[in-house]
Amino acid sequence: MKQIIVYAFTGILLISLNSCFSTRKVQRVDPDKQVDLSGRWNDTDSKLTAEELTRQVLNEPWLSNYKEKHGKKPILIVGLVKNKSHEHIDVETFIKDIERSIIQNGSARLVQAGDKREELRRERADQQEFASAKTAKEWGKELGADFIMQGSLNSIVDKFGREKVVTYQINLELTNLETNEIVWIGDKKIKKQITD
Repeated sequence: MKQIIVYAFTGILLISLNSCFSTRKVQRVDPDKQVDLSGRWNDTDSKLTAEELTRQVLNEPWLSNYKEKHGKKPILIVGLVKNKSHEHIDVETFIKDIERSIIQNGSARLVQAGDKREELRRERADQQEFASAKTAKEWGKELGADFIMQGSLNSIVDKFGREKVVTYQINLELTNLETNEIVWIGDKKIKKQITD
């Protein structure tokens, strides 16, 4: 019994000493610097994928065809991008990266989707009751989207021993909201080899 107490006390003492001499170091890094610690999907993957897919979609014939036929920029809405990967990935940051890339490109216009659009409508409703008639925003002035972008983020994991290869495939589609015609399909793959 004494040996168990001695071993337990020694273990606790070692853990306590180890935590006292921790070598953790934190430093600020440039947000644009590519850092990949775990091999999982990260901010660099999100940004590079969004930029590539935006470049793809805005350099396809559907865009020039639309502008030629209608004489104006199309209005896009970014809908749901489903995470079907093996990881927990917050696709909201990926959607924001896509929206930012579309706006920065300037070839199309963008309208709010989902919860944010509903929040705008609630604010407009409040203005009807609480704002002055001169400053209250009118109903029925929203821009209707011409196209919706939707897609999925998938992954394949191949593992043997201490090595692992993870392939991410991001698929996006652009659909004409009036006709349901798919006018563009794009994809981007990222492959990471990880050795433990």
